[in-house]
Amino acid sequence: MKKTILLPWVMILLTSCGRFGHQTRQHNDSTRIVCLSKQYNEVIYALGAEKNLVAVDLSSTYPPAIKALPTVGYHRALSAEGLLAQNPTLVIHDNNIGPENVMRQLEQMKVPMKTFMDSVFTIAQTKAMIQQLGTYFHKEPQADSLCKKLDAEMNQALTNVHQYTDTPKVVIIHFGRAMNIYLALTQKSTAAKLIGWAGGRIPIDGDKGMQQVSAELIAQADPDVILLTDFGYDRLGTFEKIKELPGVSGTKAALHHRIYRIEEHDIVYLGPRTGANVLGFQKLIHAGK
Repeated sequence: MKKTILLPWVMILLTSCGRFGHQTRQHNDSTRIVCLSKQYNEVIYALGAEKNLVAVDLSSTYPPAIKALPTVGYHRALSAEGLLAQNPTLVIHDNNIGPENVMRQLEQMKVPMKTFMDSVFTIAQTKAMIQQLGTYFHKEPQADSLCKKLDAEMNQALTNVHQYTDTPKVVIIHFGRAMNIYLALTQKSTAAKLIGWAGGRIPIDGDKGMQQVSAELIAQADPDVILLTDFGYDRLGTFEKIKELPGVSGTKAALHHRIYRIEEHDIVYLGPRTGANVLGFQKLIHAGK
């Protein structure tokens, strides 16, 4: 039986502390921004607009420099105390935050909050988000450059697809932190768009973008390629250990040594690096073609 569960981030909720023991940065400017969206945060750094960013949510892991900032917890399980401890003059979010009682607390305390494009499921919406953030932070030329680069890389990726004669089945797995559960990304996920643009397809269906699945379902899908996100891959350590996992061992991916490590933040949302990520996935799933 499939059962929807939350992302692994929920299992390691943190309050307002740095992920690597860093203390809150000292800012001379009076502006103090807490941003609770991994998409926005990546764009803010890509624009070079991170100067006044003082804290982020736990799911914001790119670019690597962002890990020096304190976190205020998982964006769907926030606490008012954790946020207020950062003395924010502005909280930026994408309407995917909670719980509701915390948001009501912040509104009652008149903490300034702002959102930008909060439905980012297409390249056009991604560019609109980048442009909105560029305008807000007075980084319009940088935003234009990011959009042009995204277009060029996506055009190259979509051109590349025409040279492939097959459509590999690709299963993307989070190997869970609790009880070794499999969390697979489904055809409803953003990842399915990226894999489709790369010339592959995700064979696992579901009502949500990510679902808990059994070893039997992985085996039944019999993927040509398995992409394992960083936490699970690094914990297991070697390809030999990974290919011995129940449900994985008999797949084409295991037999042909086509199991690869990917960073979670490269596959779960669209952003300025989406074109580059699609090109990278093409190299993996069409290796040798």
